[in-house]
Amino acid sequence: MANTGNTLLALITGAAIGAGLGLLYAPDTGENTRNKLKKDAQDAQDKFNKRYHETTSNLSDKAKKARLDFEHRLEETLNSASHKADDILVAMENKLEELRKQNAKLQKEKSGKSSGSKPDQAVV
Repeated sequence: MANTGNTLLALITGAAIGAGLGLLYAPDTGENTRNKLKKDAQDAQDKFNKRYHETTSNLSDKAKKARLDFEHRLEETLNSASHKADDILVAMENKLEELRKQNAKLQKEKSGKSSGSKPDQAVV
């Protein structure tokens, strides 16, 4: 953006210097010189307006592209996080099922031992 500002400043400065030199070396009458100055000023204004519209258009396009890129990256990140959360849930469910099987096995072993022997006694 600083580059665009420098370009515009150079354009305006060049137009002003050109107009000043034109006045110094003008062999025409005052009316002709004023008309030339008016035309040069109008040309400089037109160039400035054109450059301004190009710059705003470029900035608008870049902002739209940046927004779309951000939305795309956000969606990818959310999808990735969702898949990772699903993977974690599956792993936790598998581990829970494994623990349930171990618990059932231990309960079966405990009930098998306690039915043939005397009841558990408290140690004092």
